[in-house]
Amino acid sequence: MAGGVHPPHDETPLLGCAGSGRASTFKTYFNIIISIVGSGVLGLPYTFRVSGWVVAAVCVTVSAVLSYYCMMHLVKCRDILQKEEPRLIQSYGDLGDAAFGNWGRQFIDIMVLISQCGCCVAYLIFIGRNVSSVLTGDVRQYCYFIALIFPFEVLLSWVRSLSGLAPFSIVADVCNVLAMAVVVKDDFHDFQGMSEIKAFTSWGAMPFAMGVAIYCFEGFGMTLTLHSSMKRPSEFPRTLGIAFLLIAGLYLSFGLTGYLAYGDETQDIITLNLPNDWTTVVVKIGLCVGLFFTFPIMMFPVHEIFERKLLFNDWFQKQTQSLLLETIWCNFLRAFIVLVVAAVAITVPGFGVFISLVGSTVCAMLAFVMPALLHLKVFGNELTLHTRVGDYALIICGVLFAVYGTYSSVVDIYGSLRGGGEVPGDHHG
Repeated sequence: MAGGVHPPHDETPLLGCAGSGRASTFKTYFNIIISIVGSGVLGLPYTFRVSGWVVAAVCVTVSAVLSYYCMMHLVKCRDILQKEEPRLIQSYGDLGDAAFGNWGRQFIDIMVLISQCGCCVAYLIFIGRNVSSVLTGDVRQYCYFIALIFPFEVLLSWVRSLSGLAPFSIVADVCNVLAMAVVVKDDFHDFQGMSEIKAFTSWGAMPFAMGVAIYCFEGFGMTLTLHSSMKRPSEFPRTLGIAFLLIAGLYLSFGLTGYLAYGDETQDIITLNLPNDWTTVVVKIGLCVGLFFTFPIMMFPVHEIFERKLLFNDWFQKQTQSLLLETIWCNFLRAFIVLVVAAVAITVPGFGVFISLVGSTVCAMLAFVMPALLHLKVFGNELTLHTRVGDYALIICGVLFAVYGTYSSVVDIYGSLRGGGEVPGDHHG
C-alpha cells in the first residue's frame, strides 16, 4: 500500500518472488503497482478540488517523474557499492549504512518508522470514517469506531508471525481496485462537466497537493527488493518507467473524474460521496476489513524495532529474568504503541490533510533528499555538472518543501480543529 513502507517481503504472497531473482517482467509490473497504489488514491479527487485540476495534475506528474528518477538513484548506488565491497544490500537502511555508516541507517530507519506509523494512522482514519458513514450516516462519529476496533488491533499486534495475517493484504489491494471501479461508475453517472470545476484555486493549496502526490507515489522501501526480484535486472529501468506511466495515468484520470462528478462537494475520502447502496456498502466494508488486517502487518517492523531496543537494554535485562516477564513487557509495549497511533488518528481532523502531512515530511525526505545525498556520496566527482546541480536542487528543494509543507499541513490541521473543517490552503488567503 502506498503512503508507507511495505510488509516484510518474504511474508507477502503477492511479492513472493521479491529478492529472489525469479520474478518475470510481467510479475514485476504487477508488484510495482501493488507496492505503490493504495488507499491514498481515494484522496486524490479531493486534492483536485482543493488545488484545482491543473495544479493537482502538475503535482502528480512532477511527483511521478522525480520519484522514478530518485528510485533509479537508489538502484545505481546499490550496484556500485556492492561492486566496490562485496556485501548484501537488501533494504533502504542497508544502503544508508553502506554509504554513510550508522547515522545513515539510523536516519533512514527513523524516517521509515514515522512513515509506517503515519500510514497506519491514515488507515484508522479511513476505517473509522467509512464505517461511521455506513452505520450512522455521520462521519463525525468516526472516533468511536476507532476506539471500538482498538482492542482488536492490540490483540493482533501480539501475533509474532505474519504468515497468518499476510493474505489479508491481498484483500486490501483487491478492494482498492473494486472501490476505484465503483467510484468511476458513479462518477460518470454524476458527471457535472468542466464548467463546474476550477483549474486553479490558490498558491497556498500547492503544498497540500504536492504532499498528497508524494504520499501516493511512496514506495521507496520496496525499490531495491523489486529490482533484485527480477530474472533480468537490466530491464528494471524500462519496467519501472512503464509501471509509473500506468500509475500516473490512473491517478490523473481517477482524480479528475472524481472531481468532475462532485465538484465542490468532493470529500477527502471519495467513497464518502457515494450513495449508500449495496455495492458501495460492500466496497466500503471490504476496504475497511482489508486495512484492519493490513494494520498489524504495517506495524510489525515498528514493534520489532522498539522491542529490540527494550530487550537489549541493560536495566531491562536485569529486571526480567524469565521469558514470561519479557513477553508481558513486550505485549504491553506493543499495546502502548497501538494506543499512541489510535490517539493520533482520533485527534487528526481529516484523511486528506493528514496524508499530505506525511507526504510533506518523511516521504519527501525518503523520496528526494536521501536518494540525492546517496547519489552524490557514492558517485562523487564522476558526476557531470548538470547531474550534480540536479542532485543539489533535489536536496535543497526537498528540505524546503518538507519544512514549508509540514508548516502548511500543521496550520491546516490546527485550523480544522478550531474551525471544524477548513479547506487546506485557505489560511494563505
